Amino acid sequence: MGNLCGKASRDDDPFAQPGRRLGSAPAAPATASVPAAAAAPRKVGGPPRTLGGGGSGSSPSTTTTTTTTAAADDARAKAAAAAEARFQAAKQSRGKLGAAADKRRAMSDPKALRQASDAERRQREIDQTAEALRHS
Repeated sequence: MGNLCGKASRDDDPFAQPGRRLGSAPAAPATASVPAAAAAPRKVGGPPRTLGGGGSGSSPSTTTTTTTTAAADDARAKAAAAAEARFQAAKQSRGKLGAAADKRRAMSDPKALRQASDAERRQREIDQTAEALRHS
């Protein structure tokens, strides 16, 4: 049984010809299809500046430095307050499931594994007892 619409000749079979050694592939053409933008490296320039300064960074004066320091301190204070608020929100009670999750998280790995193993053993013993009672 053969292919209904296929060719009868095996000239196009890539495995009909002998193979070639690794590394002996024909050379790639010199004009590869690489965009000109990707070939040229990007140029980054300009004077260094601090983030959050709000100024151009080209000519810092003493008032700008003081303002920048105050803004940085204010940003740090806001970040610390936000982190504290997240911590307090995470600490609040989340009900029965949250308490169970916190209890599991507080357990060390060996203790949690031992507890899970004991629960599995108890379940197996219950199943074996029930099976024995059914057969008797």
